[in-house]
Amino acid sequence: MSRLKAIEITAGYPNKKIIEHLSVDIPEGKITSLIGPNGSGKSTLLKSFARILPITNGKIIVNEREVTTYHSKELARKLALLAQTSDSPSGMSVEEVVSYGRYPYQKLFSAMDEKDLQAIEWALEATNLVPLRSRDVASLSGGQAQRVWIAMALAQEADILILDEPTTFLDPAHQLEILELLKEINRVKRTTILMSIHDLNHASRFSDYLIGMKQGELVVEGTPKEVITKSWMQEIFEIDAQIIDLPETNKPVLLTYDLIRNQEGTK
Repeated sequence: MSRLKAIEITAGYPNKKIIEHLSVDIPEGKITSLIGPNGSGKSTLLKSFARILPITNGKIIVNEREVTTYHSKELARKLALLAQTSDSPSGMSVEEVVSYGRYPYQKLFSAMDEKDLQAIEWALEATNLVPLRSRDVASLSGGQAQRVWIAMALAQEADILILDEPTTFLDPAHQLEILELLKEINRVKRTTILMSIHDLNHASRFSDYLIGMKQGELVVEGTPKEVITKSWMQEIFEIDAQIIDLPETNKPVLLTYDLIRNQEGTK
């Protein structure tokens, strides 16, 4: 079952199509990661799903309705997007930023009600931000700030969470912290999570389903064991990877990899 799907979509920018006639179903209640080289169309696909980037052909379906039929606030109650870069606003507390996640539920000139406050409190607790609720967001570390943006998305109480490279610019410890948080959110709330990620071992470890993209096309999709293989790594990334399955998780990991050399050029 899928709450989110693309049907023969074409999207991109003026005078440049990035993806053409692409169709994909995102599994409901699972963590799905997009993998692929830079420029393969991952961000374009995510922005198309969130209606940030209009499609020129095809359909995006959210909860069995075309995305174009939703009003902005109505769509925000169904789908939350965490963009690749989010500037930390100076002079705003953690709690104030998280409270913006309730915008889709607010009526003009109305104050927040008990349900809004409960949603904000839950988002702060889920992301371990309660002790930092009064801190200026601009004073936080990269990992802490990323948790604030995730908390704001959680406060939307959307069934679908889309994240564009949520671990970019974070050190290894903070990367794991964010990915473990997303895993827990998925486990507790059964939120459908779709994200792009560069670290293939993280993609394998934290995802239920992977979608491999290259040059705007969907090349392969399936479980980590089906996608993280020597042949698919050659096809998608042009690397020769040494891969094993971890006994404790039965998921594949890349031990090392090398570029596939142009054989004619080395003769």
